[in-house]
Amino acid sequence: MIEYLYYEFRTIDRPLTETDIDALGAISTRAEITSTSFTNHYEWGDLKADPLKLLEKYFDAFVYVANWGTRRFCLRLPKAWIDYEKVERMLPGDSVWAQRTAKHVIVGFEISELEPDDLDDGTTWMGALISLRSDLLRGDLRCLYLGWLLCAQNGELDEGQFEPSVPGGLGQLTAPLRSLIDFLCIDEDLVQAAAVTSASLSSGPGHSELAAWIRSLAESEKNNLLVMAALESGEHWKSQLLHRFYQENQPLPPPAIASQPRTVGDLLSAAEIIANERAQKLAAERAIEIARRKAEEEANRA
Repeated sequence: MIEYLYYEFRTIDRPLTETDIDALGAISTRAEITSTSFTNHYEWGDLKADPLKLLEKYFDAFVYVANWGTRRFCLRLPKAWIDYEKVERMLPGDSVWAQRTAKHVIVGFEISELEPDDLDDGTTWMGALISLRSDLLRGDLRCLYLGWLLCAQNGELDEGQFEPSVPGGLGQLTAPLRSLIDFLCIDEDLVQAAAVTSASLSSGPGHSELAAWIRSLAESEKNNLLVMAALESGEHWKSQLLHRFYQENQPLPPPAIASQPRTVGDLLSAAEIIANERAQKLAAERAIEIARRKAEEEANRA
């Protein structure tokens, strides 16, 4: 089998400088490099650099796909904006992890040994997943809980271990969260079982909430925001603004659904029950369809 490796890096907060682009070009002359991205694939050889070090120095997101069944998705987050201890407690397995650097927290999701039917060239995943970074920056930890479920699914956790705090909105998954489930091949029955105790999630701030908050800012602050918006070509100013809004306007968490704490074993058993019920329902529907067709054929013969 021909080897195939796909690498894609993306910057969000700030564009790459000319110096950055020159340094990246020296690493790979075949890569497609723009002011916001570095993309390359290999059918022989490999990237001549540590991808996590490239992520730490230049980029905000990284996707890796190999045709022997490995996928990896990593996000770089400003250290000052993330509660690292809380994140680390949610990720006790190997498939999803977090690490601190001098200025950032890097969160990584990984799966190996995909089935042949799940293999792809990797080119669509960055666009589908990248907005999960914004979710994390505003305190939406659903993607990390999904990562914990992956660790449970892969047998990396003891069956008696209790689940972390269940975030609201597991029953209201966004398109990027569904893409993460597909990317990591997380069992959807397991997600459904976990969502039973997840409260409904309210929608984010609207125009009126943001407008009222901005009006409350000092005139000098509003002027600085306008200058930053005019001068910065990246998304850093916007991320900073929204992060501050969420910090100063923390919504009340959705009321928890009363339930006994669940273990890994509880969730795996609940997922198995859901799968069995679905299989029985499908078998019953097939039996009804077969009987209908048989009756129709007999009527036609008559």
